[in-house]
Amino acid sequence: MGKTAREISKTDVDHLIQILNEAYAEEWLAYYQYFIGAKIAAGALRPNVTEEFEEHAKQELKHANMLADRIIELGGTPLISPDEWSNYAKCKYEKPINENTHELVLQNLASERCAIKRYQEICDMTFGKDYQTFHLSRHILEEEIEHEQEMEDFLKDMELSKILYNFENK
Repeated sequence: MGKTAREISKTDVDHLIQILNEAYAEEWLAYYQYFIGAKIAAGALRPNVTEEFEEHAKQELKHANMLADRIIELGGTPLISPDEWSNYAKCKYEKPINENTHELVLQNLASERCAIKRYQEICDMTFGKDYQTFHLSRHILEEEIEHEQEMEDFLKDMELSKILYNFENK
């Protein structure tokens, strides 16, 4: 338990632990959304999308691990039951009801945008008040912004492929 970590934080540590647990739940749900999406994906750019989803899944799992460590350092306990994840998460898991890569990318893009807002919130909350948590959330924010860009790039590539396909088949 991090006695000094709690003492040096100039935030409401209990509230911060709650917010970190929400983010922790969201990371596990994001991990699974990317993991299952990579397994079921079909359609345009499938090999590329699957590879990217697998990479993102690994990063989301790493984020969950980092958040769990920080929660413990602050004297808290990470959510211990997967049953709690959906209840705590503000960024929700979107069940992939359509295996089409375009639809899966759109779902993950929405999730990444929610995650960006989450980590910006944590950065704003901890800037100048809890340097360790700020550094952690800034690092994750950078990766979530990168994920958003990669999803947007896939959408552009899919649109260009569609235009090219229609042009060639006229």
